[in-house]
Amino acid sequence: MFTKYFLTSLLVGLMLSLVGCHTVPQTGRSALHLVPSEQLASMAAAQFRQLKQDTPISTDPTYNAMARRVGERIAYVAAPDMPNAQWEFVVFDDDEQINAFAMPGGKVAVYTGIFKVVKSDADLAVVMGHEVAHVAAGHGNERISQQVLAAGGALALQMGTRDLDSSDRQLIMAAYGAGATIGVMLPYSRYHESEADEIGLIYAAKAGYDPRAALGFWERMEAQKNGAPPEFLSTHPSGSTRIRKLNELMPKALEIYKNR
Repeated sequence: MFTKYFLTSLLVGLMLSLVGCHTVPQTGRSALHLVPSEQLASMAAAQFRQLKQDTPISTDPTYNAMARRVGERIAYVAAPDMPNAQWEFVVFDDDEQINAFAMPGGKVAVYTGIFKVVKSDADLAVVMGHEVAHVAAGHGNERISQQVLAAGGALALQMGTRDLDSSDRQLIMAAYGAGATIGVMLPYSRYHESEADEIGLIYAAKAGYDPRAALGFWERMEAQKNGAPPEFLSTHPSGSTRIRKLNELMPKALEIYKNR
């Protein structure tokens, strides 16, 4: 019984991977995308409209000019990877949020708190390049697709173990849940962060910003952390890991920056 459902689940997973295969721009990695990008962009636009209604928008002319200036340059170099994006750059007034994000379709949010760490246009290019890279790479779509497959695996496991003793079945399901989260979900999130660092560094360099600014920026970001979880239980790589990988990428980024 278990083998039957396992093989069925595996077959469905392989079929889905063939249907939803996507090539990540700049890195060339193959990724699974099961949700139409147009649907994600439409949902993101609605959520962004709601966010603008619920969250105060900054009126600081310096922050807004900086976000538009840097955002438009990043958007220009990312355009080949996001040809249908409807770009919008909004600075939200929240000094406690040291954060920024980009949504499918080209919606980019920057919180005023990030300017505690951002000291120049090049710093903001690091932030915006990274966040836009998440969207260009389709990381949100990939995460949703991954969760769909994980849910299918859990369902197959439940059906395949229904003849077992209830305590044994609970142990198996708990082990599956822990394995899926720690072994797959979290490491994949860390991989997405590293990939966004790489693509974002390329975008910043192509846009004419010195990629070396990324090292100082992420060091300052790391200094903002308090009580961060161990790296193996985090969705983000540790600061030391991130800096090491950025240093490895720096020769390529500098070549792009100097030869643009």
